Amino acid sequence: MAQGRRPPTMVDVARAAGVAHITVSRVVNDEPTVKPETRERVLRAIEELGYRRNDSARMLKSGRSTMLGVVLAGSELFELPRVLLGIEQAAKEAGHWVSLASWQGGTHEQLEQCLGRLVGQGAAGVAVIADRPVALEALDRTVTRVPISVVMSGNVANPAIGSVELDQEEGARLATRHLLDLGHRDIVHLSGRMETFDARARVEGWKAELRRAGIEEPRLLHGDFHARSGHALTTELIDAGRLPTAIFSGNDQMALGVLSALAARGLSVPGDVSLVGFDDMAGADYLVPALTTVRQDFVTLGRLSIEVLLDLIGGGDARHHLLPPSLVVRASTRAVQG
Repeated sequence: MAQGRRPPTMVDVARAAGVAHITVSRVVNDEPTVKPETRERVLRAIEELGYRRNDSARMLKSGRSTMLGVVLAGSELFELPRVLLGIEQAAKEAGHWVSLASWQGGTHEQLEQCLGRLVGQGAAGVAVIADRPVALEALDRTVTRVPISVVMSGNVANPAIGSVELDQEEGARLATRHLLDLGHRDIVHLSGRMETFDARARVEGWKAELRRAGIEEPRLLHGDFHARSGHALTTELIDAGRLPTAIFSGNDQMALGVLSALAARGLSVPGDVSLVGFDDMAGADYLVPALTTVRQDFVTLGRLSIEVLLDLIGGGDARHHLLPPSLVVRASTRAVQG
């Protein structure tokens, strides 16, 4: 470090670049009033000295926080990295940074403590990524001191809380309708963990679309969103001699287990069974066969959660966004033969 043990300050950068302190401040805050050659000189000095902006000091001076909290409230958040990417991108573009905390169930007092820690760190608002109703029930009973948005949840009863969710029920309808259009009537659904929002909504969408087609007694098997449960449930169907013409898997991870179980018994997709997944996970198009699945835009989900949160921080009303999914048809489904 150029200044010995003491971290470099904005004054040190100004001295090294041969500019005024205010000029360094304008460059750091990306103001457009600095000449390009001056900006380059300041940025070079920042890099050489290893200067880092002190956001805590800025917050204390301005009275405004640049930090947003994110609480991970669930254990079945399979596409969490893409959601967090969207959150981080939107927060950064708005001049904020993100601090993470985790709450894996428990009492609303424990959730309140979790939120309190983030508020104590200076969070201007908190986005809660929730995968099950217990999180919303806890939020409904939690007294908060900052705006909150909820991500990947069902209906939020508290009118003060903004929310963003993907339309899981519509995604299940798309998957089921696709199989019905191919002539399938025996469509088994292997659900995810039923205490989660996603699993419940996908079961409802599957049932509703089958009812619309006049199929009143669909076959439902309960899994847990993991590949091993897809494998176990498919093996159970084969051993019982009850293999359907089509399987709608609770997610792409479970579809991996379905493919493995069928291959182990010399059965093929889509030759013996058509298969549809959910999520369009990375690599789904490189499976053999490439997986027909429901695509969800998790990055946009994360970005919108921050936009909703920033609206609340600015004094706006709580908003609810329902993002539509899309069906990606690949080689794992085909029309019923004969």
